[in-house]
Amino acid sequence: MSLSMLQFWLIAIALLLLVEFATSALTTIWFAGGALIALICAVIGGPVWLQTALFVAGSLILLVLTRPLAVRFMSKGKTRTNADSLIGKEAVVTERIDNIKSTGAAQVNGQIWTARSVNPEHVIEKDEIVMIRAIEGVKLIVGKRIDNSEGENN
Repeated sequence: MSLSMLQFWLIAIALLLLVEFATSALTTIWFAGGALIALICAVIGGPVWLQTALFVAGSLILLVLTRPLAVRFMSKGKTRTNADSLIGKEAVVTERIDNIKSTGAAQVNGQIWTARSVNPEHVIEKDEIVMIRAIEGVKLIVGKRIDNSEGENN
């Protein structure tokens, strides 16, 4: 059974849209758009090389021009979680932070968190004030506060 290019592009569009709907990660939708452009070319009788070129070019153009807008639109309703909102805030070390010994805790907003230093060799003593640089699981990743006169210290 021979597959016409019309059928090929229709199947490609269907599969790419199916993958997109299954993942909703904005990864294959652009290629489905490129396949649609190639399908239109196939309908009007364009040669296979032109269909392929339009598929590649159309997919890339859609990806470059519309993905940033789509990502911005999709993330508009998202809000940072409580944990994410802690990044950049200051915390007080309540237990000496020593990555090598896997010890350390810090308090922020009245809650005690397990804490590790952003610099694995750096030990941070109890009662120091640190800045939260990241969150990995249930651990704060902290470093010394940034003092504009000294530059960044970990």
